[in-house]
Amino acid sequence: MIAAAPMAAGLVWTEAEAAQAHEHAQAARATAAQTGTPYKPKFFTPHEWATVRVLVDIIIPKDERSGSATDVGVPEFIDFIVNDQPARQTAMRGGLAWLDNECQDRFDKTFLACSGTHRTAVLDDIAWPQKATPAMSHGVAFFNSFRDLTATGFWTTKAGMQDLRYMGNTFVAQWKGCPDEVLKKLGISEA
Repeated sequence: MIAAAPMAAGLVWTEAEAAQAHEHAQAARATAAQTGTPYKPKFFTPHEWATVRVLVDIIIPKDERSGSATDVGVPEFIDFIVNDQPARQTAMRGGLAWLDNECQDRFDKTFLACSGTHRTAVLDDIAWPQKATPAMSHGVAFFNSFRDLTATGFWTTKAGMQDLRYMGNTFVAQWKGCPDEVLKKLGISEA
């Protein structure tokens, strides 16, 4: 299962596909909120779902500028993407199992049952591909793909764009050139 992780890490989607995934995820969240029942994932088992929710918030936690990944629906986004793209399913399931197995080997607990310190120790070993040992290659491939999904899910939402302070295309009545403070920061001057 885990051998498929490198292949799945190479899968990409268009901006339109990401927007569609967000629309589906937000609609599912809205329906769950209206009915008073929690969102029921289409792909993940209950244990996997709990792991996904913890992992996305480790990657993008709540801070003073924005909510966490779960606050904006990233787990639902990932559930939609993985359910909609069967080529990702084996790698996702295998990667989540890899996390549990690695934690079990090191700490005799699943990823969810581990302390924050233990979770961080495992994630630090796979989060930096250049520093990772060859024995961690499957974990690295999974985490790279999962982190990319999390980032895409977060920063393509309205809250994520606000977090980036993305202004989009705005009308400028008169272009006065690049601001002096930006030129100074870049170490160049207007010619």
